[in-house]
Amino acid sequence: MRIFLDTNVLASSIATRGLCSELLESVIHDHELLTCQPLLQELERVLADKFRLPEPVVGGFLGLLKTEGRVIESQKPPSIPIKDADDIPILACAIAGKADVFVTGDKELLDLQTIGNLPIISPRQLWLQLAGLEAPGKRK
Repeated sequence: MRIFLDTNVLASSIATRGLCSELLESVIHDHELLTCQPLLQELERVLADKFRLPEPVVGGFLGLLKTEGRVIESQKPPSIPIKDADDIPILACAIAGKADVFVTGDKELLDLQTIGNLPIISPRQLWLQLAGLEAPGKRK
């Protein structure tokens, strides 16, 4: 499965031990992680400014994502009616990479449910799907 993890999911995966860190491990080990430069730049800023992680930790994590994931080139941004314009190039990359799911904790994006054929799901929903406890694409 090609999985695109949003910035908030990746930030949570390194900042705290829990569901998001387990998801990242599972995606890297058993699936194809998709990412892109706009996401990596946003993640670098969030980890340094909001979480105040040391530069070597941030650099190492970004390096891991680049090595273990496939960095997708940005495509023409889709017209999406959302408030946070920074999310649009990230979503464009997920679509260009033909992601099977876009995983986020962002309520505005989750409320969209899909963009074209791309399901937008929460980390918990992905965890349930990977565990075989919920059908792919099903939303609660």
